[in-house]
Amino acid sequence: MTSCSVLGGKRTGHESSESGTELATSKCFSTLIKIWWLNSSFIVCVSPVGLGDKVLVFPYETDFSYVALIPQKEMGLRAFTLCMRVATELPEERQIILFAYRTADYDELNVWREKDGRISFYLSGDGVFFHLPPLTTFRTSLCLTWESRTGLAAFWVEGKRSTYQVYKPGHTIRPKGTVLLGQDPDKHLGGLEATQSFVGEVTDLNMWDFVLSRSLIQAWHYGHKVPKGNIFDWAAIEYEVNGNVMVVDDD
Repeated sequence: MTSCSVLGGKRTGHESSESGTELATSKCFSTLIKIWWLNSSFIVCVSPVGLGDKVLVFPYETDFSYVALIPQKEMGLRAFTLCMRVATELPEERQIILFAYRTADYDELNVWREKDGRISFYLSGDGVFFHLPPLTTFRTSLCLTWESRTGLAAFWVEGKRSTYQVYKPGHTIRPKGTVLLGQDPDKHLGGLEATQSFVGEVTDLNMWDFVLSRSLIQAWHYGHKVPKGNIFDWAAIEYEVNGNVMVVDDD
């Protein structure tokens, strides 16, 4: 969880006089430290950085527990690859949100397990649905690829690709939203529902603003070295934990 402290201070003549000016950003001891000048005080904000060899555990069904992920770049996207390793014991008829990215007015990119067990994703409107092997108590490596130019979309389970479907060619995902794990916000950071919440484990979530090749997705599945995610890199990810979510070692 991000923490901030307000410190009295005196600026030098070289510092900006604008209210809310960020003076410095650094990474130190697995935290992101930002120093701002606001109303004649320094504000020091510290956020955790990096989840390498860690697992997020969502132990209970709630309407308040989630993890917010801060992307490394704006998510105005015309292609992407999203990968994660996920496990759950929730019954197949229980709807589960797996990934939620929302701007003020739209669900820009949501990934679901539906009530009928299918896996789906939605880009600002109607979704597309895939019959995949079920999610279980044992960890599943799950990737999703999509590109706007052709509309080709596919899920990858344990390194194996589903049948392609054509979905929203020409579409662009809008930037300046919020990414949550564990909850689906029906409005921007609000309208959370326990019956849609995620219960289980998530680890090794990475995202790129392009479609990875088959060989790279398979390499990621087997834990081999691949290019670091340029939107989310699990080993260096900035995140904020809210509610009953545990960060534990990946044993």
